Amino acid sequence: MTRGLFLTFEGGDGSGKSTQSALLTEWLTAQGRTVVHAREPGGTELGLELRELVLHRRGYMAPRAEALIYAADRAHNIATVVRPALERGDVVIQDRYLDSSVAYQGAGRVLDPGEVRELSLWATEGLLPDLTVLLDIDIETGRARLDDARTRYDRLEAEAADFHHRVREAYLELADAEPERFLVLDATEPVEVLAERIRGRVSDLLTYSAS
Repeated sequence: MTRGLFLTFEGGDGSGKSTQSALLTEWLTAQGRTVVHAREPGGTELGLELRELVLHRRGYMAPRAEALIYAADRAHNIATVVRPALERGDVVIQDRYLDSSVAYQGAGRVLDPGEVRELSLWATEGLLPDLTVLLDIDIETGRARLDDARTRYDRLEAEAADFHHRVREAYLELADAEPERFLVLDATEPVEVLAERIRGRVSDLLTYSAS
């Protein structure tokens, strides 16, 4: 491949993004692909500092300030990790990308989703994923999974249910608007069933990119 493949995982809290991205990384590596695993926020040294600020700082943070911090993290991550990997022909698997900002800062914080998207596109010089896997889960099930796994919630996880309902609806609207980019899956299905469906879609992309 002259250009790598950019794959992102999206979904509400507790949807299983980390599990599925790890399984896909393992499968692609076994296929002989070089995989770079990235995340937002916190995929770089600078990003770790921004992650701590935006997710764990106590006290009020203005919604626009929050959106700008995410955009700053995204700009640095794309410039220093993702684009270099794609230029080498690697596969980049990333936990969250600009769709998270549209859903969480746009719909969740009740900012203009179009403006939030444009901010991210400017920060990344227009880079969009080749495939976005949306693991859709109802709020109650996602929260129950978090309760089983976490002792402390971050600032976004701790938001009220109506916030998370807006986030979920925004994700589904994004997927409806770009069906060619999104693969929407029911996150309550068995882990291996989800992994197989994701591998099938990625296999198609790899075949197409090599032709």
